[in-house]
Amino acid sequence: MKSLYRGLFAVIGLFAAMLFSGCQEPTTPEGFLPQPPPAALDVARFRVGQTVTVIFSGIGDNSFPAHEEVIKEDGTITLPLIGAVYAVGRTAGELQNDIHDLYVPKYYVRMTVTVKAGDRVFYVGGEVAHSGVFQYISDTTVTKAIQAAGGLTPFSSHTKIWLIHSGSSQRIQINYDEAIRNPAKDPAVYPDDQITVERSLF
Repeated sequence: MKSLYRGLFAVIGLFAAMLFSGCQEPTTPEGFLPQPPPAALDVARFRVGQTVTVIFSGIGDNSFPAHEEVIKEDGTITLPLIGAVYAVGRTAGELQNDIHDLYVPKYYVRMTVTVKAGDRVFYVGGEVAHSGVFQYISDTTVTKAIQAAGGLTPFSSHTKIWLIHSGSSQRIQINYDEAIRNPAKDPAVYPDDQITVERSLF
């Protein structure tokens, strides 16, 4: 009889432990950061060749004009007094803070810094109706980018369409007809990406 009670208590204890552990919030292993939500991956970050405008205010008579510069190959822009500032990979807000902290309090007691990014664009070339540079909009895909370029021409290859993500040398091949039918085969396009449509052999 005692062994029966012991078994019953053991089962009840096990059930209570499982119920308690199921109610706890999942923990992140030490040394690992939680993954950002998908929307965070599309945050606007500066790239080489992009135009940056820096506006200075709040420094009285010592103010100097707005500074506009294309980000150089080494990822920097050059500002008065402080010299080179690394911009690639930074958001406008992060770069604002970086620049502010380089000026204040070393050169100025107070200063307001505003950073603006140039247009976010992508490139479409080859056998499309209107090749060129196009304004980037969130949720752009290869087929949407081609449609923004006026669509394919009668001479376009539907199977040899290439996507190169900015900063990568890898070409991704897309089949246009499959991408139209199946959104899973229509990859996302990001700022400064390049799409090339080859001419059909037939």
